[in-house]
Amino acid sequence: MTDPLLLDHQVCFALHSTSRAFDALYRSELRGLGLTYPQYLVMLALWETDGLTVKALGARLRLDSGTLSPLIKRMETAGLVERRRDRRDERSVSVHLTAKGAALKERAARVPHRVLAASGLDAEEMRTLHALLDRVTASLDAAV
Repeated sequence: MTDPLLLDHQVCFALHSTSRAFDALYRSELRGLGLTYPQYLVMLALWETDGLTVKALGARLRLDSGTLSPLIKRMETAGLVERRRDRRDERSVSVHLTAKGAALKERAARVPHRVLAASGLDAEEMRTLHALLDRVTASLDAAV
């Protein structure tokens, strides 16, 4: 009988190890863009839908405001985004790309291709992995 507590049999550890490997790869790929991985995620979300509220951005990225707010402030200082308060509800703040932030999209387009190439998977395998991870995430969210 296999010991269920062996480290190498833990899916959570395999995901953790994979996540760390992805982090290292993204750190290397994003260095030339002047972005950290969390900043890259913010940019991806804003390139998709500019002007998201901080609350919507946090929900989309699964980041709490304590993590997201300083991140956005650093990105604003770097000239990539700007925050705007809603005139009707001053508690609501939206995040918008600057021209510099929007222009970075073209340079960032190579990143997913390089990540796919480095992963050892083909495009179909990557889509399958993504679908499985989405399913696991939804199931785990529902379990807590």
